[in-house]
Amino acid sequence: MPRILARALLLILPLAALTCLRAQDTVPAKPLTLEECIARAMLKNFDLRIQGNSTQSAKESLIVAKADFDPTLTASINRNFSQAASATSRLDGTTASGPSNDGTTARVGISDRLPQTGGTVGLSTNLTRNASNSSNSLLNPSFGDAVAVSLSQPLLKNAGPTVTKANIESNKLGVSIAVLAYRSRVLTVIQQVENAYYNLVSARETLRIRQLSLELAQNLFDENKTRRTTGVATDLDVLTAEVGVANARRAVIQAEQTVRNNEDTLVALSTPDNFDTRPGFVTFPDYTEAAPAFAQSYKLVRDNFPDTLSTLDQIKQLEISLAVAKKSQLPSLNLDASYGYSGKATNGGYWDVTENLPHVHGDNWSLGLTYSMAIGRSADQARYRTAALSLNSQKLRLEQLEQSLLVQVRADVRAVETNLASVAIAAQATQLSARQYEQQKARFDAGLSTSRLVLQAQDDLETARLNELTAKVALRTAVAELHRLEGTSIRRFGIQLPE
Repeated sequence: MPRILARALLLILPLAALTCLRAQDTVPAKPLTLEECIARAMLKNFDLRIQGNSTQSAKESLIVAKADFDPTLTASINRNFSQAASATSRLDGTTASGPSNDGTTARVGISDRLPQTGGTVGLSTNLTRNASNSSNSLLNPSFGDAVAVSLSQPLLKNAGPTVTKANIESNKLGVSIAVLAYRSRVLTVIQQVENAYYNLVSARETLRIRQLSLELAQNLFDENKTRRTTGVATDLDVLTAEVGVANARRAVIQAEQTVRNNEDTLVALSTPDNFDTRPGFVTFPDYTEAAPAFAQSYKLVRDNFPDTLSTLDQIKQLEISLAVAKKSQLPSLNLDASYGYSGKATNGGYWDVTENLPHVHGDNWSLGLTYSMAIGRSADQARYRTAALSLNSQKLRLEQLEQSLLVQVRADVRAVETNLASVAIAAQATQLSARQYEQQKARFDAGLSTSRLVLQAQDDLETARLNELTAKVALRTAVAELHRLEGTSIRRFGIQLPE
């Protein structure tokens, strides 16, 4: 048995030495507060930066939707020339060669879509110059000018602001949904940072407790070796204490690994570009707030929880889609109208014909209706039913979400209440275990107890300390989850969200 133990110690001692070397990479003395970690996460957390891009993308989509109603300016200029090989008729007015035409046309127009009706109005003008080798031409070259106003207006299908503004209103809701998604991500990141911070506090405190237990086990081992030389302790007492030292060293090594893992988790959430520096001293004070009231917490959840508000906006989007689908069942009836002036032609140039337009001009107008309808209208009716089903499904999801939130809030309120009681009980258990260890150690010093009983009391004390620490972290975790659901974490940590 002593040889087996010696071999085990030979394996454990190098690991212990590694722990000592890693411990030399000391924790910065400057305290690191939870508020600092959250503030850093708001700037550098990858999830928030990605979600921020999604929010900006939604805003850009709204700009694109609004651009449908921006006026459109068009301009063109065209030059054409034609020359026939020979004359084919005396009516061409040419004898020596075939008829030729040289023309230039310049057009400028502007059109705009009407948001209230869905119609399109336009204003256009053009200047022309035509030259010919025909002797029949009264004006050669001939300059012309014209201006026209046009209207194309749907009267049934696609008419009215419900359809015309649907894309803009839907994208406005899309921006709201993206902002709520960002807010939801902020609340989740805050909770993640809180949990990572509390877990790091717990891991470092666990390491401290393990080191304290190792110190007590080492003291007991040294004391038993001394007592053996005086004949008070036996080899079994020394061996039992030595096993306790080995187990304590193993627990310290594992606790050190847990500390480093939790440090990396906190750094990844708050400062992902700085893994070279260990987080500073972390701690959290005792929880002093009263137990939460369910009614108050549930009201905050109903008013502030981003997922609920986002679902309401999605329902509004689907209501818009349903209204558009309903209008789309109507047949298509379009009114097309135009009215224009054409200036008196002249051979004096562009300026002369432009001056003629207000005073000497010809008139032209057109008015027409175009009707079309798909026989059966089965596709439009199916789209309407699909939109109605989507809206109904989303309303059911909202009811499901509200029920789920009700259950979560009830559970979280109970968790906070339970952990408040657990912290108090665990603290009392730690005090009792400390007294038990002190009494057992005193009996051992008086020769009335054994090393095994002392180690057992020491293990009980360590377990009680760890249980108290676990209860404190569980309380903080439950409170962080409740604050996430209530949406109050943002206000508690003074975070300013972008508009």
